Amino acid sequence: MTITALFFLGLAVAALSLLLSVRWWAMSWGTTRQELAGSWPGDDVSPSPMETSTRGITINAPVNTVWAWLIQIGQDRAGFYSYRWLENLFRCAMPSVERIVPEWQHRAVGDNVWLARPDRYEGNARQRVLQLAPGESITLGSPADWGHLVRREPNQDGTWSLTVVPLDTNSTRLIVRSRGPARPSLWKRLLWLAVFDPAHFIMERRMMLRLKSLAEGSAAAASMP
Repeated sequence: MTITALFFLGLAVAALSLLLSVRWWAMSWGTTRQELAGSWPGDDVSPSPMETSTRGITINAPVNTVWAWLIQIGQDRAGFYSYRWLENLFRCAMPSVERIVPEWQHRAVGDNVWLARPDRYEGNARQRVLQLAPGESITLGSPADWGHLVRREPNQDGTWSLTVVPLDTNSTRLIVRSRGPARPSLWKRLLWLAVFDPAHFIMERRMMLRLKSLAEGSAAAASMP
């Protein structure tokens, strides 16, 4: 092998190593080793995912305050606290609500959580609540997987679980775990890795940082005399 070939081979290996390192950082952003290794709500619903991402953030606010903001997610509620302008490029008509709304503090298993206006995308831009522990965690999945759950069949499309864990009376860990589809086709696997994973990380990270900001602002306001 020539020196030139060795150089380009080394360059390719270095680039691949960097790509894998960045991917690992994105898939485990903000978490500890214990959080990565642990099981979280919703894992049992999606036992055979193609991949799993686990992300975490510490929020300096009581767990009930964080939950009050979190349970409001959905296009028909407070939006997703992410890049609204980007969501609206895809016709989501995402609102921007920066207050806790009492009427939005309740969810039930089976509820729709809309990702876009119900009259768009033929009414398919939605997730269903697969599991719910009020004040602790909510697990979302596709409408098809809601049917699988009801029929006690294996999950196919994966899950998205959001869990709040109190550290003490004034601080909370928010853990967000996504489990990818089971047995995807090669095309779907490549699309997931190349498009969905990067986009999901960018949007989810923004959501978590915004939830932190909103919850900490609420906690600070509540503590003022």
